[in-house]
Amino acid sequence: MKDNSVFSRLLLVFAIMALFAFLRIFIDLPNVSPVAAIALFGGTVIGRKGLAVLLPLVILLASDAVLGFYSYFLMAFVYGSFALIAVIGFWLRNRMKFHNVVLASIVSSVVFFLLSNFGVWAEGLWYPMNVSGLISCYTMAIPYFRYELIGTLAFSLMFFGMYQYATTKIKVFKAA
Repeated sequence: MKDNSVFSRLLLVFAIMALFAFLRIFIDLPNVSPVAAIALFGGTVIGRKGLAVLLPLVILLASDAVLGFYSYFLMAFVYGSFALIAVIGFWLRNRMKFHNVVLASIVSSVVFFLLSNFGVWAEGLWYPMNVSGLISCYTMAIPYFRYELIGTLAFSLMFFGMYQYATTKIKVFKAA
């Protein structure tokens, strides 16, 4: 019975992540995306660490295939940030309290902001390759940060709330 519960939970996690990755295609608000929340959620609830990092990246790759790929150089920074966000989820595994989910979501947004915008600067196409250019890059990205933060917080609370509800209230997902 325990194997069925573990499989059911993994299926639940994948379904939540895939559904919202699919919805990413239709969200038309700048920088409001479930992707960081998917990485945080996957890192937290998927038991095998390798799979916990890989699955959100595969889901991101699939949605990027539909939305369109962009600079491979920049993609490396974006995907790297989501891999690190999944690792933040490892910290959250044994600390699943509301305030910790909020804290991990905020830290995830900051990690994404710092790494993705560093990648924009390091690509050398938009800003001068000096400290002034780096500061300018981060400064110009600040207005978009709030949307990313709001999206990550909202989606994280939805994912963890849905998972908590399902695993405590729906028999097929309860641990044996």
